[in-house]
Amino acid sequence: MSKSVWRPGTVLYPVPAVMVSCGTIEKPNIITVAWCGTLCTSPAMTYVSIRPERFSYKIIEESKEFVINLTTEALVHSVDYCGVKSGKDVDKFKECSLTASKSVNVSAPSIEESPVNIECKVVQIIKTGGTHDIFIAEVVSVSVDDKYFDEIAPLKMCCKQEKMKLKEMECKKCKWKVKHEQKQKIKDLKSEIKEKKKEHKECFMQILTSCQKDKYKELMKDKCKKHKKAKCECGCK
Repeated sequence: MSKSVWRPGTVLYPVPAVMVSCGTIEKPNIITVAWCGTLCTSPAMTYVSIRPERFSYKIIEESKEFVINLTTEALVHSVDYCGVKSGKDVDKFKECSLTASKSVNVSAPSIEESPVNIECKVVQIIKTGGTHDIFIAEVVSVSVDDKYFDEIAPLKMCCKQEKMKLKEMECKKCKWKVKHEQKQKIKDLKSEIKEKKKEHKECFMQILTSCQKDKYKELMKDKCKKHKKAKCECGCK
């Protein structure tokens, strides 16, 4: 294989551009950031890299708080605008017709029109001596638009949280009752998830035409034992 050697550079493309909101509800600001990502799962930690000369840099440095707002196709113009204009000269929320909403655990505002708001508190600032400095932060809250959930997703999330609580409990006799109650809670949640899945399957079968129903039943006869669905869906032979 023939390869060309380039000068050292960051070629991890594409990366998602996010809108980082900072400041306060009274004086909000937005900066579009491309250098952003995950650092740790537990505790949940993230980072944003910002040029020291940016208007938002000082705001985040002083407040130690910011919100990462994920974007959608409808927000494309705003993402671009907030990346080329400075909050020193314009009110980006006003110019982009965006709403600064109150966050759950930080004083920095969230962008109401964003489907996902990730609230962060800065734990460390790394001065790289280069073009960007790194703001390492702990995620303290995540808000997600309800329209992106079905009935089963919140139940699964709740079940996962209960399992994590159970894992953190000490294995002592005095904790037996609590552990037992926790296990029962998980059992009940699993049962509810199973029922909801059954309801969804019944709804799915109702919207299929009679011809499609026959085809679906035929496919399910050749069901994959491992993945518990039609082999054409999971790719197994």
